[in-house]
Amino acid sequence: MSLLSIEGLWKNYRGHSVLRGIDLEVDPHEVVCLIGASGSGKSTLLRCVNLLETADDGTIRLDGEEITDVRIDLNDVRKRMGIVFQAFNLFPHMTVLDNITLAPRKAHGVGRRQAEQQARDLLDRFGLADRAGAYPDQLSGGQQQRVAIIRALATQPRLMLLDEVTSALDPALVKEVLGIIRELKEGGMTMVLTTHEMGFCREIADTVCFLDGGVLLERGTPEQIFTDPREARTREFVQSVIDARRL
Repeated sequence: MSLLSIEGLWKNYRGHSVLRGIDLEVDPHEVVCLIGASGSGKSTLLRCVNLLETADDGTIRLDGEEITDVRIDLNDVRKRMGIVFQAFNLFPHMTVLDNITLAPRKAHGVGRRQAEQQARDLLDRFGLADRAGAYPDQLSGGQQQRVAIIRALATQPRLMLLDEVTSALDPALVKEVLGIIRELKEGGMTMVLTTHEMGFCREIADTVCFLDGGVLLERGTPEQIFTDPREARTREFVQSVIDARRL
């Protein structure tokens, strides 16, 4: 059974259809990369999955449960997902350790000692053990984004959603954030991510989905999408990536 199932998803803004009948299946341990030009609907799709946006039509199921049902407990659904945005969104008045332990303690009822131990284990795993007591403004952009990912992982989510998590970083800092995503894949984490890092997408994705004008126009393996796309719009997009030397 698919971990995430999306059927006929539509989202409209002021009479404009941002998502137009999206169908998508994500299996456990699968990594799906959403690619496409800015404004194609990639971020909106992630926000609909996390229920930050309300779909106008269609269904989304997580572990077989329809989470677009109006009777669903939104907080219960979000406890099973982690989402990380391009902006780090760390609480500036809290230390790294407090940022990471807040959700496990407040939303999941984990005791402080256990939450802090789990947080320190994650910080150690991803090379930030010495930054537990630091505040966000004492970290580099790459470190802040790694902390944001660790914060999402601290709730032990079934699914991770990553929205252009490297776009706000200097090129020199991108590598360290991509490294943490690579390690998550190796650990079997199910992920749906949007990215402009096409080389990384080609390396890490099991499935690549090309969105164009709110339509999931084409999906396939990285090899198929980047070397032999079927749709003309996909071919144009891939060629533009090659011309920009981003692949």
